Amino acid sequence: KRIDGSGGDPVIELQTNFGGGKTHSMLALYHLFSGTAPGDMLGVETVMQEAGVEELLTVRRAVLVGTALSPGQPHQMPDGTLVNTMWGDLAWQLMGKAGYNLVAEADKRGVSPGSDSLRDLFLQASPCLILIDEWVAYVRQLYGVNDLPAGSFDANLTFAQALTEAAKAVQGVLLVASIPASDIEIGGEAGREALTRLKNTFGRLESAWRPASAEEGFEIVRRRLFQPITDPELFPARDAVVKAFMEIYRSQPNEFPAGCREADYERRLKAAFPIHPELFDRLYNDWSTLDKFQRTRGVLRLMAGVIHALWERQDRSLLITPASVPVDDPAVQFELTRYMDDPWVPVIEKDVDGPNSLPLQLDRDNPNFGRYSACRRVTRTIYMGSAPTINMANKGLDDRQIKLGCAQPGENISTFGDALRRLTDNATHLYLDGRRYWFSTQPSVNRLAQDRAFQQSEEKVHQEILTRLKADQNQRGDFYRVYLDPPSADLPDEREARLVILGPEKCHTKNMPDSAAFKQAQALLNQRGNSPRRYRNTLVFIAPDTNRLKELDSAVRQFLAWDSICREKNELNLDAFQAGQANTKKSQFDETVKQRISETFIWLLTPELPNPSASSNELSWQEARLQGPDALAVRASRKLRNDDLLVTQLAGTSLRLELDKIPLWRGDSVSVKQLAEDFAQYLYLPRLKDVAVLLDAIRDGVSNLTWETETFAYADSYESTTGRYRGLKTSQTNLRASQEGESLLVKSSVAQKQLEEEDRRTGKTGPLGGPGEGNKGTGTGGEGSKPPVIGPVYPPPTGPKEKVYTRFHGTVTLDPTRITRDSGNIADHVIQHLASIIGANVRITLEIEADLPDGTPENVIRNVTENCRTLRFDQFGFEER
Repeated sequence: KRIDGSGGDPVIELQTNFGGGKTHSMLALYHLFSGTAPGDMLGVETVMQEAGVEELLTVRRAVLVGTALSPGQPHQMPDGTLVNTMWGDLAWQLMGKAGYNLVAEADKRGVSPGSDSLRDLFLQASPCLILIDEWVAYVRQLYGVNDLPAGSFDANLTFAQALTEAAKAVQGVLLVASIPASDIEIGGEAGREALTRLKNTFGRLESAWRPASAEEGFEIVRRRLFQPITDPELFPARDAVVKAFMEIYRSQPNEFPAGCREADYERRLKAAFPIHPELFDRLYNDWSTLDKFQRTRGVLRLMAGVIHALWERQDRSLLITPASVPVDDPAVQFELTRYMDDPWVPVIEKDVDGPNSLPLQLDRDNPNFGRYSACRRVTRTIYMGSAPTINMANKGLDDRQIKLGCAQPGENISTFGDALRRLTDNATHLYLDGRRYWFSTQPSVNRLAQDRAFQQSEEKVHQEILTRLKADQNQRGDFYRVYLDPPSADLPDEREARLVILGPEKCHTKNMPDSAAFKQAQALLNQRGNSPRRYRNTLVFIAPDTNRLKELDSAVRQFLAWDSICREKNELNLDAFQAGQANTKKSQFDETVKQRISETFIWLLTPELPNPSASSNELSWQEARLQGPDALAVRASRKLRNDDLLVTQLAGTSLRLELDKIPLWRGDSVSVKQLAEDFAQYLYLPRLKDVAVLLDAIRDGVSNLTWETETFAYADSYESTTGRYRGLKTSQTNLRASQEGESLLVKSSVAQKQLEEEDRRTGKTGPLGGPGEGNKGTGTGGEGSKPPVIGPVYPPPTGPKEKVYTRFHGTVTLDPTRITRDSGNIADHVIQHLASIIGANVRITLEIEADLPDGTPENVIRNVTENCRTLRFDQFGFEER
């Protein structure tokens, strides 16, 4: 339009980064007005149609290239004209000798010809096109230098102002100049001063053009590196790929940036095919900010290397994404590092890609990652988006951009998120701030944390686990008390149900009877210190899982490492970001440890005996897996209740069944205290939460209106002289049952008989349980009632007349080499049963006889004698032959 005289801008400034297409734009303008037919130039007819121009005029053209002109040396034109300055060269190119004569005097003196002289020149030369490239490179050579043929620095800047004013004044004149934007093209103080002055001059009149946008960059690279799709059958294949990508972006909106779900992004996918727009965005938006990176030529050279490497490797990806860039390829790696001053090669080899890199190792070790090469694809994407932005305030990529650069249709997107988290924990140069990730040439505190995690002692790790478990001890569930990894002597022998949480070193594997957890649980169940444990039916155990313990151990080590870094941030001289990263990591691993403790302590071990006649060797363990988010004791008690392994409520009828099944009766009755002892001792009986459960069951049984057939009676005591039960109670709802004193449960048949006798003796008539004193349960006994028998629990006395055994004695010879084992067995299988009888007085005497036919050494005599005195033997001594 400007050349045609129908409008348009007179002065155009082309300003882009290095390699942004300025020179190529000038070449296009030069050929556009060369007189070539529009049909011979691809795309020109479309441009003319949009501009409303019917034909292209033949115009005069002048091309001034600052790097081709020498300010200090006049140059001779083909017709012999000697030219000194840029304005002399311009005039000669437009009109030859006649044009030069219009500015000849100014050219010889090296001063600006002024806008009037230039306007006269343009009026005669119009229509004309003036192209000036590398102007700053020419003018900066005049900075601080005088007496050069090209004129002074100020004279050339004055010419620039006169030139723009003259071009604006004459229709049909178009001035196009390139002004560099990158420091690499400016060149020091002289270049910066020249650039500033030229920009101020052009700023009054110029219209800035951006030669090539990122969208046009797609087309430039695609045309140069790929043949166009001409076969109509190939377009559906391209569209199918684009549709597949759009489907994963739209079906999982939370995993990807919002913009990639729009129809415009689908258009970009088609325009850039087979290169993903995200890769172009990284190259044109991030890499092109580097001074040395040529916006068009650099992208072409890099992508040529990428495509060649992928073709050689027979890569089958649907699109070339940032994750596809083979950073380990030498040619590609050279293109990615040549523009940067920082030492990126060691970072790439260690944390991005290469035969010894961390991502490759993680992909090999983890099949889920290796299936997609997930770790390498994640690190490649982060590198492409972070290396050129390392010195920017908003550096790196967020997690959604990373997934956008990695994912291909048909893949599990969450795998890349898992890989990202694993890399964050292990990579030396990977940084994280909120949701943004980037690589840096400076090691992050991750490496320090990894080293410290490795150095944590097992004792310290286990102590941290126990400390965290201890915090949950207040939540006891249905247990009377929760004990955390107690020594045998510190675990009391009580009648209430208790939970023992075994320590981290006592782990368990399913169906492994010799696990460390089973061994420790067995030891705690059988012994309290050096004494046999009496109340064994009160203990259950929780143990950690062997495999999960490894994961918990790793998380605790990481937490301790980050915690130490946070505490020592001043000594470590951490900056604000590193200190924030350390706090974030500490919080993350704190939550991880909490979760993994719940996932690790999952085995509930419950001891059982199949029947009353079974020996201790037949003890079995029921192992159950705990689930749920609650505290360990809460989960354990819920599981035990559901499996009827912990009784928190017991009906009177159920208690009667237990009394009859074993049986637990001692003759016609059994003391409440003895019954409480039985339930706490014997593993074949139900495990009661505490004695209160038993007392509630007694109250329920005594209040039962059908106690004669379904439950029992209750008595305050038994009077042996009269053979009657004192305070016999039945069908009472307000019974105050107690385990203290001499209270008893009485068989319903015996109680019924005593009540009938009392009714006959007092002259009461009427059915049992009808009006009269008998139904109040206040009888004091009756003839024929049998006293309770205190003796061995099993088997119960039988026969017409019971015998009362009041004394036991036994002698056994022990193997001196196995005395610890044998004495322990005697304690478990003999002494424990005798000592459990109420009122029993058990005495144990150890007698030692040693025949020493060859005599005894003096040191043995001395040691044994002193030790016997210390151990307070009643009598001892050596005898002479």
